[in-house]
Amino acid sequence: MTAHLPQPEALKLGLVVSDTPQARLAEAELRATHSFVGRREADAVVALGGDGFMLAVLHRVLNSSSPKPVFGMNRGTVGFLMNDYSADDLATRVAQAKSFFLSPLTMEATTIDGQVVVSPAINEVSLLRETRQAAKIEIAIDGKVRLEELACDGVLVSTPGGSTAYNLSAGGPILPLDCDLLALTALSPFRPRRWKGALVNNRSVVEFRVLEAERRPVSAVADQVEVRNIAHVRIRSDLSRRLELLFDPDYALDDRIVMEQFQS
Repeated sequence: MTAHLPQPEALKLGLVVSDTPQARLAEAELRATHSFVGRREADAVVALGGDGFMLAVLHRVLNSSSPKPVFGMNRGTVGFLMNDYSADDLATRVAQAKSFFLSPLTMEATTIDGQVVVSPAINEVSLLRETRQAAKIEIAIDGKVRLEELACDGVLVSTPGGSTAYNLSAGGPILPLDCDLLALTALSPFRPRRWKGALVNNRSVVEFRVLEAERRPVSAVADQVEVRNIAHVRIRSDLSRRLELLFDPDYALDDRIVMEQFQS
């Protein structure tokens, strides 16, 4: 979908920059030839950095009272969610960009002592064992227990946007951005040994109950927010909130996601 933004000559851009030498050099080059406004006044925000920085920027946008579309340019390493960097014709590129939309997850984690922490996750929510002992986790979907006990290093729930990150490294499936699914992926499953994960509808509520929680402590991580010693985690998609990422028309993020499935 083409972004609905003002024409290049009327487009107001904000700028956020990763604190790395490569990104700071790019910032100096851009500020020498372009005018930028504050994020509140901007029609769209340009982000200079890598995928990790983009994730941090998207969290800021998610918590903003007036979310803005984000056009990332890679000044990091992989840059899967970033356009190629160029200081030329920036306003035109952003005005002609293609939009992709992502909805975050909401994690509600309850600790052993009853503390409740609610946090959004754009990529994934992961549960991880805290000690040398395997975690034991019960899995329920929409209130129905589907797996009574998973002995493992952990388990995660990934959005389509996060499916090429930790989820892929753990052997989970790559999800097209426009699909209505979440990936449920086991991390080093011990029992059932052959259970690797499942695909669930993005309107489903996924619940994890930690068995023997005091003896086998588990932490929950929503992107970069960690909650230790959890007893229960409830995860759902927040479909009422959407993040808008902007890409050059020839970048074809959806095609890149498909091609990831054929990489050796």
